[in-house]
Amino acid sequence: MPLKPLPYRDVKRRLEAAGFEQVSQKGSHVKFAKSTAEGTRTAIVANKREISIGTLGSILR
Repeated sequence: MPLKPLPYRDVKRRLEAAGFEQVSQKGSHVKFAKSTAEGTRTAIVANKREISIGTLGSILR
Protein backbone atom coordinates (compact mmCIF):
# COMPACT_ATOMS: atom_id res chain seq x y z
CA MET A 1 0.00 0.00 0.00
CA PRO A 2 1.60 3.29 -1.07
CA LEU A 3 2.00 6.05 1.49
CA LYS A 4 0.28 9.40 1.11
CA PRO A 5 1.00 12.65 2.97
CA LEU A 6 -0.72 12.79 6.37
CA PRO A 7 -1.64 15.73 8.59
CA TYR A 8 0.52 16.18 11.70
CA ARG A 9 -2.43 15.35 13.98
CA ASP A 10 -2.83 11.92 12.37
CA VAL A 11 0.89 11.16 12.65
CA LYS A 12 0.87 12.21 16.31
CA ARG A 13 -2.21 10.05 17.03
CA ARG A 14 -0.65 7.02 15.36
CA LEU A 15 2.67 7.42 17.18
CA GLU A 16 0.87 7.70 20.53
CA ALA A 17 -1.23 4.63 19.68
CA ALA A 18 2.03 2.76 19.02
CA GLY A 19 3.29 3.63 22.51
CA PHE A 20 5.35 6.75 21.78
CA GLU A 21 5.18 9.74 24.13
CA GLN A 22 5.98 13.36 23.37
CA VAL A 23 9.13 14.18 25.33
CA SER A 24 10.19 17.60 24.04
CA GLN A 25 9.67 20.28 21.44
CA LYS A 26 12.10 22.77 19.94
CA GLY A 27 10.56 25.26 17.58
CA SER A 28 8.31 23.42 15.15
CA HIS A 29 9.87 19.98 15.73
CA VAL A 30 8.39 17.55 18.24
CA LYS A 31 10.38 14.62 19.69
CA PHE A 32 8.57 11.36 20.48
CA ALA A 33 10.20 8.48 22.37
CA LYS A 34 9.33 4.89 23.24
CA SER A 35 11.29 2.64 25.62
CA THR A 36 11.74 -0.98 24.53
CA ALA A 37 13.81 -3.91 25.74
CA GLU A 38 16.44 -3.09 23.09
CA GLY A 39 16.64 0.60 24.05
CA THR A 40 14.84 3.85 23.32
CA ARG A 41 13.27 4.54 19.93
CA THR A 42 12.88 8.19 18.94
CA ALA A 43 11.02 9.95 16.15
CA ILE A 44 11.26 13.66 15.40
CA VAL A 45 8.33 15.12 13.49
CA ALA A 46 7.84 18.64 12.17
CA ASN A 47 4.68 20.22 13.54
CA LYS A 48 3.27 21.45 10.23
CA ARG A 49 0.16 20.88 8.17
CA GLU A 50 1.20 17.79 6.20
CA ILE A 51 4.05 15.35 6.70
CA SER A 52 5.56 14.34 3.34
CA ILE A 53 5.87 10.77 2.09
CA GLY A 54 9.66 10.64 2.52
CA THR A 55 9.43 11.81 6.13
CA LEU A 56 6.72 9.23 6.88
CA GLY A 57 8.97 6.50 5.48
CA SER A 58 11.81 7.62 7.74
CA ILE A 59 9.54 7.60 10.79
CA LEU A 60 8.34 4.07 9.99
CA ARG A 61 11.94 2.79 9.81
